[in-house]
Formats: sequence, structure tokens, C-alpha cells
Amino acid sequence: MRSRIPPLLRAPADAQRVHLTFDDGPDPQWTPRVLDLLAQHAVRATFFVIGRAARDAAGIVQRIAEAGHEVENHSWSHRHPWALSASAARGEVRDGAAAVADLVGRAPRYFRPPHGRLRRCMSEAAQEDGQQIALWSVSAVDFGPFGHAAGIAARLRRVQAGDIVLMHDGKRGINRPEELARVLPGFLQALSERCLEPAPLGALLKG
Repeated sequence: MRSRIPPLLRAPADAQRVHLTFDDGPDPQWTPRVLDLLAQHAVRATFFVIGRAARDAAGIVQRIAEAGHEVENHSWSHRHPWALSASAARGEVRDGAAAVADLVGRAPRYFRPPHGRLRRCMSEAAQEDGQQIALWSVSAVDFGPFGHAAGIAARLRRVQAGDIVLMHDGKRGINRPEELARVLPGFLQALSERCLEPAPLGALLKG
């Protein structure tokens, strides 16, 4: 039986790093705004992109990569994993990875399942292509009725060394990136003041 790599939930805390991740993009309005804010604070992050959206906004994906951020796989179309046949679920992993590779010139190293819903066939498909499953330890909950700026800010204040932080740059469904954008500058400044170093997930592979 194929060995299974456990999902990445958080990172070692000894390096004082935190890992900022953004899901559901690229978004023509909000991804550039997030990129501008990250640039102002000299912060690099990891963007989990939807393959189909990435192909439609190739220029934004290239901007993400050129700014030194990582582009990783968030499936082809963001369909709920539990609503798919096994073959279709595997295809979501495969086609999302292919879109990333075509746009940035390298295969993704991480796969994040839509809604964070794990499914063995998708985990196996990701592992077969050299991708580790990456979930998160802290969610900004920047979506739905609780996704208002004050609540997002309160949740982000809880971030500690080793955390993998889930945020959204894509205005998809109930996501509220406009609320996240209101608090992101203060959050990034607070990380600096607390001597916490934001780093892409790939830093974990380099030690």
C-alpha cells in the first residue's frame, strides 16, 4: 500500500516564521490589491489558485510569481470534493496542477483541497504528482456573516509562530476580500512588531 503523507497543518515554531496563504484567486480586483499590500510590507506569501481562474487571468498569476510569491494548486474548478466521482476528483487535482505548471513554469509543491475537505483519492493524486496536502492552523474567517473587518482582525491577532494562516484574495461565493483588505496592513505591521517572519510555505522545504 502506498504510504500516505499526513496533511501539513502547521509548521515548526522555532524559526519564528508564519506562513500566509491566500485562496480562491486569482481575482481581477482583489488579488492585485493584496499584492500591493504585501509589497508595501516586503512580505512574501503562498497563493492557492483555482486552475480555471488562473488560466483566465494569466497576467495576474505571472505577477504573483514575479513578486516572489508561491503559486500552488487549489484544484481546477473548486468543486466540492465530496460531490465528485473519484475519477473527477483526481482530475481536479491533475488539471489544477497542470494549469499552475503551464503558467509559472514549475509544478506545484502543495495542494489545498477546496473547502479543506480531504478525500483519499485526491490526496493520492496529489502525492503521486509530488504535492503535499497543505491545510491551515488559523483561519481569518474572511467570509460569510462573520467575515467583517473587526472579527477578521481579532482572529489574526491570535497568530503565533508556526501558524499557517488561511485568507482569501478571491471574491468567490461568500468570500469577503474587501473586509480582509481593510485589516491586512495592520496585521502585517503587527507581525513585524512581534518579530514574526512571514514566509512562503516553500521555506519549509528549505529548512
